[in-house]
Amino acid sequence: MSAQENQVTLPLRSHTILGVCEAIGEDFGFNPVLLRVPFAASVLYSPLMAIGAYFAVGAVVLASRLLFPKPTDMTAAGSEVAPAIDQREFAEAA
Repeated sequence: MSAQENQVTLPLRSHTILGVCEAIGEDFGFNPVLLRVPFAASVLYSPLMAIGAYFAVGAVVLASRLLFPKPTDMTAAGSEVAPAIDQREFAEAA
């Protein structure tokens, strides 16, 4: 079973609301907590503005995910062959 098979889509994960910060962190390669903390602080300052910004950024993330989907990983099928080759090489080496 590959890692991609047991991944749940971002909005359905238990630790996210809509997965906006998680998606941005995933796309740009940083911890999403670095976005969650400022969003949480902005909710205390101006809730309506923060929620509006969150949904606006969420719409941009959704559009980017729909327009530019991640390429499918074709190495998952080939990864099952690699251990068999490695085992054969170790057996020949012994």
